Amino acid sequence: MNKILGCLLIGFSMMLQAGGTFQDYTVKGATYEGYFVASKANNALVILLHDWDGLTEYEVKRANMLAELGYTVFAADLFGKGIRPTEVSDKKQHTGELYQDREKMRTLLSAALEQAKTLSGGAPKVIAMGYCFGGAAVLEMARAGMNLNAFVTFHGGLSTPQGQDYSQTKAPVLVFHGTADTAITMEDFATLANELEAAKVEHEMISYGGAPHAFTVFGGERYHERADQQSWQRLLSFLKEL
Repeated sequence: MNKILGCLLIGFSMMLQAGGTFQDYTVKGATYEGYFVASKANNALVILLHDWDGLTEYEVKRANMLAELGYTVFAADLFGKGIRPTEVSDKKQHTGELYQDREKMRTLLSAALEQAKTLSGGAPKVIAMGYCFGGAAVLEMARAGMNLNAFVTFHGGLSTPQGQDYSQTKAPVLVFHGTADTAITMEDFATLANELEAAKVEHEMISYGGAPHAFTVFGGERYHERADQQSWQRLLSFLKEL
């Protein structure tokens, strides 16, 4: 069995165990494919936003982990069905398109939120969380004033586009960041902290010494076990506090 086939079979097995399904939905005539997994406990609905390589097994695994703990999760698709870039140039193209067109990004985020609510049938609380590019998208939701209960970002982009601010943010913001991240610096981290404080947004920002960018990605060369485990545990305690 080759490595790719083995990974696909393992991923499919994980999906079946958690009871998750891939779901098509349409935004302005284009088809997107998210991953939905429900929990009978229905503690809250989590909108999970992917990294710059699109919705992959990584997000499916995180969604299943949350579902096993009692959360219903919709892992959204911001690129389009079947668009899962593997080359850096393609990843930059797809993320760059949305960074340059914030209106389109917000339309996709709003559509994902509505799809998640429809699939879940209603939940007492709704949280958005994301990784890397997905983390930046979570902050876009916060600045857009979307009506959620919390916004959580793991090693995500932290900069605020010109003309935007956090004056409309309606819920707490939780930021996990690696101090050794050279792509998103501690200066970016401090700037965001000042912006949130100025807007009087409830927030918690945690940095992990020695943790680089993408420190939560299992099996990746930049995976940082301590930072991953500690940030995950803080996420779970934070969700219980809401």
